[in-house]
Amino acid sequence: MTHTSHTPELAAPSLAPAQKNGINLAAAAHLLIDVMPYPDMDVGDVIELFWNSCYVASRVLSAEDVSTSISLRVPESFIASGAAQIHYRVMQIGQEPALSATTAVQVKLDCPGGQPSTLSSDENQQLAPVTLPDTIRRQGVNPNQIKRGVPLTIEPYVNMAEDDEITLRWGDVRMDLPRITAADIGQTIQVWVPSAIIVEGGEDLRLDVTYCILDRVGNNSRWAPARTVKIGCGNPYLKVPLRPQLKAAETLKN
Repeated sequence: MTHTSHTPELAAPSLAPAQKNGINLAAAAHLLIDVMPYPDMDVGDVIELFWNSCYVASRVLSAEDVSTSISLRVPESFIASGAAQIHYRVMQIGQEPALSATTAVQVKLDCPGGQPSTLSSDENQQLAPVTLPDTIRRQGVNPNQIKRGVPLTIEPYVNMAEDDEITLRWGDVRMDLPRITAADIGQTIQVWVPSAIIVEGGEDLRLDVTYCILDRVGNNSRWAPARTVKIGCGNPYLKVPLRPQLKAAETLKN
């Protein structure tokens, strides 16, 4: 009968620092688990990686591997949303197999708003455009509304979850909304765009208003279809310097 040693020197396997909050859809496609150097590491050692007690990968160590961190890939087919336990086993010539400590991870593969149908697009057609009051949609934002601010709403979306972070884009200006709470799930999100954001966005006959969502493990919804609105135009209240056009992932600095 084979006995398995629980040698305390075998540290738990680790994930990349970017995945400390959990494994998202992008990470699951090429997930690497690191095994740190361990005592008496030697050529010919066999490291076997287990995901939820299922064998997923192994490595026979060469001379170049000794005293270095070893990366093992978890096949995407093993990874599903929910909690997972990862450990590894080291087998050495003339020694009993030794088990590592276990690492617990959370996996979330459901993107907020659903998976965009076109991977090359920056837009997610499954997200509803923001909803603006009918008067503003027809006539634009007048000087009084600029001073008061503008209300809008964001409809509930597929895979809405606690700790989702929504970023509203008003023209080239971005506004981060409070994180989604458990009470918000399934509810319309009410947003008030303050005067300062409207003024910073400047005059525009067709200003785009849209939003995107980032969930707690880093899944990104991409941008919702934009809603266009007329802002000012000829109104001295909105005389602000011209701002450079933003590219997809850029933000403006004060």
